[in-house]
Amino acid sequence: MKIAFFGSSLVSSYWNGAATYYRGLLKGLAHLGHQITFYEPDAFERQQHRDIADPEWARVVVYQASTEAWQGCLERAVRDSDLIVKASGIGVFDTDLEIAVPEFASPTVTTVFWDVDAPATLDSIDLSPSHHMRRMIPEYDMILTYGGGEPVVNAYRRLGARLCEPIYNALDPETHHPVAALQDLACDLSLLANRLPDREARIEEFFLRPAALLPNQTFILGGAGWETKSVPSNVRLAGHVGTRDHNVFFGSAGATLNVNRESMARYGFSPPTRIFEAAGAGACIISDAWAGIEQFLEPDKEILIASSGDALVEHLAALDVDQRRRLADAARARVLSEHTYAHRARHVSGLLDLGGREAAL
Repeated sequence: MKIAFFGSSLVSSYWNGAATYYRGLLKGLAHLGHQITFYEPDAFERQQHRDIADPEWARVVVYQASTEAWQGCLERAVRDSDLIVKASGIGVFDTDLEIAVPEFASPTVTTVFWDVDAPATLDSIDLSPSHHMRRMIPEYDMILTYGGGEPVVNAYRRLGARLCEPIYNALDPETHHPVAALQDLACDLSLLANRLPDREARIEEFFLRPAALLPNQTFILGGAGWETKSVPSNVRLAGHVGTRDHNVFFGSAGATLNVNRESMARYGFSPPTRIFEAAGAGACIISDAWAGIEQFLEPDKEILIASSGDALVEHLAALDVDQRRRLADAARARVLSEHTYAHRARHVSGLLDLGGREAAL
């Protein structure tokens, strides 16, 4: 199948948390024989912060952030493709593309809305009776989501989705794997997360407050946007951490923390990419609590769960080297056996074979 994918960026993870998700899934689909063309805008300085070259498994088309450019790309995609995907959160002309793509659905062209932030999309729709997606969701042949489980699927069905299926984050073992630790990144606890309004209060609770309570331990906070944030003296800011540095970032810490955004924690069943990346890199993982986590990793055996900042402090006080290693090894084994992008790609390919326009109708 020839797939045209309109997304934020395949070649840059700069202010683009979906980058590794796109890369893992689309590479997996390409390995199954699908032909991928990824259309991304030249916006938000992402092209100036590329962290991979154009991959051999996909053709990347970078277009100017203009109406004429995206319309030209869409016309080309319609001519050349069997399937057109509009991903959420491109950042420019999202509404225009979301309205335009279903107009080209036909017996030979299937259209998919791929929501990489379903909680945000659904919350936005709930707040706006005139939201354009209220009328567009039923027009797409298929809705695929980054996560959310039954709460998200049921919400999309109530909005008229013909078919909705979660496609969860996963691990690409070729890109995320154990490497030698780097002393400069050694710490008791690391966290990799861009600064976002929907997450900041939870990071204060689960990371910054525990750091203040543990002045003799060391913490590293990676991600963009934190340079203006006041943090305890034992927290070091690492700034933007490109994909190529994720393995050493995760693997150099005694443990690494996952903090879900508030909306994702509320919907549940939304494992961030970072959990699978960290597991692949051989890290001991601690996560805030959210519904459905046991579907992906078993608490206390493969991952530790903290219901509050105080619970995180207790975990750090109790962890020893052997326990860290047991947790890390168990998480990596589970993810490799059940949660790789090869697993996800086979799921998506099956939906495309069985779904398409005819099955969705």
